[in-house]
Amino acid sequence: MIGTLNALVDLIEDNLDDDQPGQDIDLAAFARTRATTEYHLRRMFASLAGMPVSEYIRRRRMTRAAADLVSGAPDLLTVAVRHGYGSVEAFGRAFRAVHDTAPAQVRREGGPLRTQPTLRFRLSVEGRIPMDVTIIDRPALDLVGHAVEVPLIHEGVNPHIQAHIASLAPQEHLRLKELSNTDPAGILAVSDGPEPDAAEGTTLTYLHGVAVSEGTAVPDDLDVIALPAGSWAVFTSSGAFPETLQRLWAATATEWFPSNPWRLRPGPSIVRYLELTETHATCELWLPVERA
Repeated sequence: MIGTLNALVDLIEDNLDDDQPGQDIDLAAFARTRATTEYHLRRMFASLAGMPVSEYIRRRRMTRAAADLVSGAPDLLTVAVRHGYGSVEAFGRAFRAVHDTAPAQVRREGGPLRTQPTLRFRLSVEGRIPMDVTIIDRPALDLVGHAVEVPLIHEGVNPHIQAHIASLAPQEHLRLKELSNTDPAGILAVSDGPEPDAAEGTTLTYLHGVAVSEGTAVPDDLDVIALPAGSWAVFTSSGAFPETLQRLWAATATEWFPSNPWRLRPGPSIVRYLELTETHATCELWLPVERA
C-alpha cells in the first residue's frame, strides 16, 4: 500500500505537469491497476496524509499556481486556465482557500504563501499501539437503533453524539439491549460516513443501537442499517477514553493495513464497549474488510 500511495502522488504530479492539469484523475482506474479499490485507497491516503486526496490535489495545484504568479505570469486568466479553472473568480476562491490571500496580491507582492510540498509516504512500523486483532466472518445482519446526523470530529469527545445519547430515555437503552440477538453483542456505536476520505466537519450518520440477525422483526420507530455478509477485522483496545480508541483507529492505517493482506470495504465502523467510564474504556473496533 505504501508503494501504491507513492505511485498515486507521482501520478498527481504528472497530471499537474500536463498541458491540461485541471483534468480529474481516475482514481478507480488507478486503484484497479494496483490491485486495490478506490475506497481503500482514499481511506488509507486520508489516514496517513491527514487530508483527503482531493484536498491534497487542490493544495498542490495552488502551490504550482502561486509559483507561476511569483515568477511573473502575464495575467491571472492565463494562470487560472493553466491550472484547470474557467474563470478568474473561481480560481481566486480556490487560491484564497489555500493561501488565505488573493492571487492579485501575490502577483504584486510575492506573498504571503502557504505551500504544499510533495508528499512521500514511508512505512515505519513502531508498534506503539498494541493491537489484538481477530478476523471474523459474519452473515448478513441489521444494525437497529436511533440514528442522527453529526459532524465528523477526529480528536476528543464528539459533543453532538454525547447529546444524542443523553436524549434517549433509560428504558430505551434497555429495550435496545433486549433486541440484540447476534454479534457484535450489546449496545453499539455505529459511524456510517458518506465518503471514505471525508474531512473533519463532514456530516456522517451516527447510530446508537444493536445488531440483530437478518429477518428479525424491528419496531417501526427504530432506524435500520442493513449489512451484507462479509469479513470484519475486530481490534480490541483498553485505555484512556477517548484517546486510546482514536489512536487505535489511526494505528490500523499506519501499522496494521500496510503489513497485512486485507483492505477496507465499504461499510460502517462499529465500536462495541466492553467497559466504559468517563476516563477509561475497553472496547472493540469492528472494521469491514476483504482480502487484498
